[in-house]
Amino acid sequence: MDVLKIATAGSVDDGKSTLIGRILYDTQSLTEDKLEAIEKKSKQRGFDYLDFSLATDGLVAEREQGITIDVAHIYFSTANRSYIIADTPGHVEYTRNMVTGASTSQVAIILIDARKGVIEQTSRHFYINNLLRIKDIIIAVNKMDLVDFSEEKYNAVQEEIQTLISKTTYKEQNITTIPVSALQGDNVVAKSQNMPWYTGKTLVEHLEQIQTQNVYEEAQTRFPVQTVIRPKTTDYHDFRGYAGKLYGGDISVGDEVAVLPSGTQSKVKQIYFYDEEFDKAGRGSSITLTLEDDVNVSRGDMIVKVAEKPTVSKELQATVCWMDKKPLTANTKYSLQHGVHNVLAKIVDVNTVEETNFSGVKTPISQLQLNEIGNIQLKLNKPLFFDSYQENKHNGGFILIDLQTNTTAGVGFIN
Repeated sequence: MDVLKIATAGSVDDGKSTLIGRILYDTQSLTEDKLEAIEKKSKQRGFDYLDFSLATDGLVAEREQGITIDVAHIYFSTANRSYIIADTPGHVEYTRNMVTGASTSQVAIILIDARKGVIEQTSRHFYINNLLRIKDIIIAVNKMDLVDFSEEKYNAVQEEIQTLISKTTYKEQNITTIPVSALQGDNVVAKSQNMPWYTGKTLVEHLEQIQTQNVYEEAQTRFPVQTVIRPKTTDYHDFRGYAGKLYGGDISVGDEVAVLPSGTQSKVKQIYFYDEEFDKAGRGSSITLTLEDDVNVSRGDMIVKVAEKPTVSKELQATVCWMDKKPLTANTKYSLQHGVHNVLAKIVDVNTVEETNFSGVKTPISQLQLNEIGNIQLKLNKPLFFDSYQENKHNGGFILIDLQTNTTAGVGFIN
């Protein structure tokens, strides 16, 4: 079944956890024991309604404070497809958590309180989704029940949203705004009877019609080699295959390809998926390739089409979200993980800190602090074959690993 990955973001008390709980309830994705626990806890709190936020806030601290702290992955299904929701915190001190949760998502839902409209946190949520190139954004204008389901109030919020969108690289067709009441269920799964003036799709109806094959725009074929297959059996004594996952574009038998970093050229001879042979493979496929020529290919190498070679360099500039309590400074060294490729990286310079409300950058600076996003220069001990993150998300992203603690210190997006 088709799977759609969704990232959520919202400010404190925007009702994000309630919205997710409502989706689970209305799609009958809650187990009986979970539903009983929600009913019991809601009564204990004196509510005359079901507190659906209890379905998602898993940590004790989250339940006590009524806020989301950690990233949780929530699963539900409809008759048409399966969904994975990355429930991420919206507070500025958890920016790294939001980046982590949204990094693998295909669609984002941003909540806005209908009473408050666009606030500073909303700008940051848009900034991060824009940075991560999340193609489709759904803006859920929540708590419409608290503004008497007012069309005028909804239109006023929409005007604020349009002003914010104009600061991003998003196109109008990639943004969908839906008025909802997560608490009462209006326009979440079922059509609202309280807002006859809204003629668009409900939230889940819109999710159902998003085509997952269109959420990525990059076309360059990138095949990082995970492992070299040499069976050493009588039937396959001379077999030499290269296994991995295909990113970007398609690949076909007969395509002229180059092996990086050596630059050796050959042609695709065979494409295998398990024990079946195919003439063509699409992006996202886990396959094994063979080449017409007996060339040297190792784990960490990358097979690309001759006409679509990436940049090969020992220097790069990148935007980084810093995730370590120890600040990022110039002249420090980290291990840089780029796909299956690992190199030693030296931070040459920390140039700017980005203002995530689209107001510009801070400069001059000397370091990046925890949860800050900034621009840096790096020098590597070996050439890396990469694309800009704008051109190819998979081949343009990396992580920086602390050499002493072996923890992920930062997430990078190549400029």
